[in-house]
Amino acid sequence: MSGIRHPGCLNNMKQQKIGVALAKNCRRPLSFVVIVLVSIQSFGQKSGNWKLERMPAGLETDFALSALPRHLRDAATVYLLDPNKGYYIAHQGTNGFSTFINRTDWEWAEFVQDSYAAISYDAEGSKTYLPVFFAVAEMRATGKYSPSQIRDTILKRVKDGTYKVPSRTGVSYMLSPLLRTHVDSTSGIVNMVMPHFMFYAPRVDNTDIGGVWDAHSPYAINSGPILDKEHSIFNYIILPAGDTEKAAIMKENKDLLKRLAEYQSCLRIEPTADNHHH
Repeated sequence: MSGIRHPGCLNNMKQQKIGVALAKNCRRPLSFVVIVLVSIQSFGQKSGNWKLERMPAGLETDFALSALPRHLRDAATVYLLDPNKGYYIAHQGTNGFSTFINRTDWEWAEFVQDSYAAISYDAEGSKTYLPVFFAVAEMRATGKYSPSQIRDTILKRVKDGTYKVPSRTGVSYMLSPLLRTHVDSTSGIVNMVMPHFMFYAPRVDNTDIGGVWDAHSPYAINSGPILDKEHSIFNYIILPAGDTEKAAIMKENKDLLKRLAEYQSCLRIEPTADNHHH
């Protein structure tokens, strides 16, 4: 681990209420993968920023496990990221659930250093969705692929059937106290307090379910213009955690948030009433 604080992490004051951020884009297709919650655009960023910093294993493990409900954590499989190779199993679970920290949003076709999204999947999601994240991490780790090449490789694999839709309905828990990722094309990478549940909904978009984003109701997100509806296998229906549950999550993870802020200043969230932590 280099210990260097990368330039992208200097913009640590970017913190945004997720309801406001999504409301601005509620008429546009949204994407999440790891993360996801944004309208997709290609920035054409140069690939020189490909090498990621390795997180301390204990911190990365605890952050990843915070995505899951407490009763699922002990028996879940935990994947950690080796920036030189990709993801590896740090703890082999027995309940079919998997969790990890996503560091690369392939849809945006850019490499950043300061994106952190704790994502977990049930057994079906682990089988169908994890291979996508792992392939992206492995390609980035080689240093041989540009962000656009990684995006195009994933798109090709979706269209040729390499990546398939889940065989059943399932859930991705994203109950961590902090999510740092893209919101839209103008805000860049921001910190969000938005513990939520994601249900697999291939080829379903917001017009199908009549969702309206109010930070409490179900809302469909999809991969935007880079995948047509026929190939939109990464779609989810998001349900935000309730205010009481959100407050409990922030209280439970007070120490984790402190450790994250000490590790990287960009992972510090400012106490606000909206974030339910003080």
